[in-house]
Amino acid sequence: MSVAIVLVSHSAAVAQGLAELAGQMAPDVMLVPAGGLPGGGLGSSFDDVAAALRKAAEASDAVVVLADLGSSVLTVESALEVDEELAASVVHAPGPFVEGAVAAAVAAHGGADADGVAAAVRDAGLTFAAAAGAPSSSDTTSRPDDGAAADGEDVVTTTATLRNPLGLHARPAALVSRKVAELGASVQVDGVDASSVLQLMALGATQGRELTITVRGPGAASAARTLAEMIGSGFGEA
Repeated sequence: MSVAIVLVSHSAAVAQGLAELAGQMAPDVMLVPAGGLPGGGLGSSFDDVAAALRKAAEASDAVVVLADLGSSVLTVESALEVDEELAASVVHAPGPFVEGAVAAAVAAHGGADADGVAAAVRDAGLTFAAAAGAPSSSDTTSRPDDGAAADGEDVVTTTATLRNPLGLHARPAALVSRKVAELGASVQVDGVDASSVLQLMALGATQGRELTITVRGPGAASAARTLAEMIGSGFGEA
C-alpha cells in the first residue's frame, strides 16, 4: 500500500520546508505541503487544504495528514466533512508536527499502512515524553537488551563503529531505520528500537562511537551483518 502524507501549517514556508526535510529521508514518499493563506499571510486555507488532500488521495492508496495548530486541524476536519469519499481514505495523525512528519515519512517509505504511519506520528510524541521522564510505549513493549532469547529464537549481537564525521544524524538514522523495515527484523542499536529514526537520533552517537547491534528472530545473523556493514561504511560520508 502506498501512503501519501499531507502537511498542513499556518505557514507556507514551514509546510514546504518540512516536506523537503522529510523528503530527504524518504524520497519515495509523496509529501504534499499546504500552508498559509492565498495572499501570503499566516493561516490555513480551506481550498488549499482540500486540494492538497485530493491530490494526495488521487496519487496513493491512503493519506495521512498532520496539522500544526488547532485551527489547521479544524480546517482539515472541515474539508473532510464536506467530502465523505475523500474522508474514507484519509487518517488524521495527531502528534508533534516536525518529528511526527519525519517519523511518518520514514514509516511510509518502509511500507507501513496508514494506521502504521499514524502510529509512527504518535510514537514520535512518546519518544520525547520519555526523554522528559514520562513513560513511553517502548518501556513496556521492547525487550531488554540483555541477550536473552525466547525458546527457539535466534539472537545475534555485533558491534560497528561510526565513521562518518557527523555521526548518527538524521539521514543515516533514516537509512538504518528503513533498512530495518526492509529486513523485517527486530533490532536494537545501543538499546533503542532501530526501526525508530527518532530513537536512533536521540542516541546522540558521534563519530568513533562503537554501537552495539542486537538482532532477534529468523535471519538474525544476516541482518546483523548487513547493519554492521552499513554503519561501518560511513553512509557515504566518511
